[in-house]
Amino acid sequence: MIDIDLTLQKQNFDAAIALTTEVVQKHTGYQPDLLTPDAEFETDLGVDSIVQMDIFVELMERCSLPVNGEQLASVISIRDLTLKALSRLEGRPLPLPQVAELHSKSQPVEQLQELIESTASATLEENPSPLTDTRTMRDFADLPNRDLFHKVGAFHEFYTQKRDAGHYWYGMPLESPCQNRAMIYDEVAGKSRKFLMFASNNYLGLANDPRVLEAIRDAAVRYGATNTGCRLIGGSNVLHLELERKLAQLKGTEDSIVFPSGYSANLGTISALLTNRDIVYTDAINHMSIQDGCKLSGAQRRIYKHSLSSLERTLERSADHDGGRLIVSDGVFSMHGDIVDLPRLLSIAKKYDAKLLIDDAHSTGVLGATGSGTSEHFGLKGQIDLELGTFSKTLAGVGGFVAARADVVEYLRFYANSYVFAATIPAHVAAGLIQSIDLMIKEPERLKTLWRNIDHLKGKLLRAGFNLGDTQSAILPIVIGDDQLTLKFGQAVRHRGMFCQTVVFPGVAVGDARLRISVTSEHTVEDLDQAADILIESARETGVTTDE
Repeated sequence: MIDIDLTLQKQNFDAAIALTTEVVQKHTGYQPDLLTPDAEFETDLGVDSIVQMDIFVELMERCSLPVNGEQLASVISIRDLTLKALSRLEGRPLPLPQVAELHSKSQPVEQLQELIESTASATLEENPSPLTDTRTMRDFADLPNRDLFHKVGAFHEFYTQKRDAGHYWYGMPLESPCQNRAMIYDEVAGKSRKFLMFASNNYLGLANDPRVLEAIRDAAVRYGATNTGCRLIGGSNVLHLELERKLAQLKGTEDSIVFPSGYSANLGTISALLTNRDIVYTDAINHMSIQDGCKLSGAQRRIYKHSLSSLERTLERSADHDGGRLIVSDGVFSMHGDIVDLPRLLSIAKKYDAKLLIDDAHSTGVLGATGSGTSEHFGLKGQIDLELGTFSKTLAGVGGFVAARADVVEYLRFYANSYVFAATIPAHVAAGLIQSIDLMIKEPERLKTLWRNIDHLKGKLLRAGFNLGDTQSAILPIVIGDDQLTLKFGQAVRHRGMFCQTVVFPGVAVGDARLRISVTSEHTVEDLDQAADILIESARETGVTTDE
């Protein structure tokens, strides 16, 4: 119980709202009249978790309070953030804002007391020991200091501690082709080891097909190592044009455009189409390339919760907006494995006169009768305004693309900066991609084998009691939540010879940590059964709950 006079508490709350508003305004540029106490950071202001962290860090610094990213877990609005600060001050004087206008809403002081008590939290250790350190990577996104590299040193100390404890093993190098089993140099063990590979997005096994490799080799001999230029000035090759025709045919659109990467496809397309007069609506768990494209565009950003009901509420709030609207969503969400409800999403887009961009990075080659992707899966092929994808997964190359109307593609060729001002993919990479598309169409048994493998492993993991979320794709997440437990679980899995991704912030939100398992058509039944056994044994060892 925070035992302070309620009248003084109400005055302190008003001052706290003003201070929070000042900090939010500084980091977002919004005018004070838009920063009401109930303004939600994501759905109303389009402020993502990284900027929220910046705001939170400065507010805690202004209040002389220690910072930990986990404290942001329940913060949705300016009011929530204010109450978080007040609860941690525990009656100590609040620093007065310098310029912000007070935004005191009428609220019974009894309710305010209840809210403050419900958000009260214990003060975390400022210098935690390795055994009690609950910090996550989120805590190092911004550490205010005159020395720009201050956060670098702090993160290095944190990361080294985690790495030496065997919890972080990101970036271990392959010493063989990336197949169902792969040789990897285990930097924790200090030796090369053969692993069961469940961290690859080579969904149809095309990356190692001899015909794909032969096409790459022949084109490299014929056209050289690279084109040394952008597509508009000396960088176009006949194979780029053939690849774009193949992609348009695959997606059922008039034309397509190839970018240097899937990331640059999102950056270039979103920023080319939007201006500061427009609004872009993005799912909170969309890929970071989408989120960065939305930021770069300068458009007003609305981040809706991972729910189409949330999207519709967000669209309704801005129904009178005069500018353009773009809704952007993953087809398959990369860390969760679920598929967007495209029929409903398309209906919502039409209702609010918004254009729709679907990122098919993890859908192309996985969904649909021919592997065309999300639109084919739902019988909506050719009906989506913009279909975006990457070559670095199923199609076994590097680069990205957008398939759309011919006039839209033409516009992007001149206004998407990541296309205009960047060297394109080499011709031999395009040759391999063309061959991969042809093989995917000609050999549908690859897709059938992939889905047989997905169903086999998914069934075993569900029967073992693992939480796989709502996955409906080749991505099988084992949702744990707690970072520390997830890292221990991942460590036990790696120790037993299975290589998969341990995903913490920034891959997912703090408190949503998971193991991410990717199934491919190259996995054998023996691989799948062994993987299930390893996961079950590791869960028992580390205390991850299953039903067995």
